[in-house]
Amino acid sequence: METDFQAFVAARSTALFRGAFVLTGNREAAEDLVQETLERACRKWRRIAGQEAPELYVRRIMVNLANDRWRRFRRLAMASDPESGDKAAPGDEFEQVDSRDQLVRALQQLPMRMRTVVVLRYFHDLSDTEIAADLDISPSTVRSQLARGIEKLRGQLPVRSAPSSRQHTEGIR
Repeated sequence: METDFQAFVAARSTALFRGAFVLTGNREAAEDLVQETLERACRKWRRIAGQEAPELYVRRIMVNLANDRWRRFRRLAMASDPESGDKAAPGDEFEQVDSRDQLVRALQQLPMRMRTVVVLRYFHDLSDTEIAADLDISPSTVRSQLARGIEKLRGQLPVRSAPSSRQHTEGIR
C-alpha cells in the first residue's frame, strides 16, 4: 500500500503542482496545497487506491482545499478592508511581466468555480463530462462557466496590439 502511494506521488505530483499553481497563482501556496492534498490522500489511500480513478479523487481533494482556502482568504480580506473588493492594487509593479504570469493573475480574478473549470479544461485537458463529475455539477454548467471564464479572461488580459491579443487568447478556446 505504501509503495502504491509513493508510486502515485512520483507519477502525479508534477501535474498536481501545475494545477495547484494555476489555482493559487503562487509557488509557495501551490506547494502547500499539494502537500496538504497528498497528506489527506495518504491518510485515505486504502480507500482511494480502490477507486476506479484515484487521480480524480485526489484532484477533487485539491480543488476542495483550494476552494476552502479561497473562501477563508476572501473573508479575511473583506473583514480587514470591506471597500477593497476585487480591485487590483494601484501601481502594481508586476503589471509588465510576461504573458504567463499575466494569465495566472487573470485567473486569480475569476470566481473559484469558474477558475477551477478553466484549469481542469485547459491545464488538465478534461472533458465537460469529466469536469462535471469532478465538481459534481452538470456538463451544461461546465460549458456555461467555461464560456464566462474565457470571456472574463479575454477582458482582463492586456491588449498590446491586435495580433498579440489574439495570441494570448487563442490557447483559451
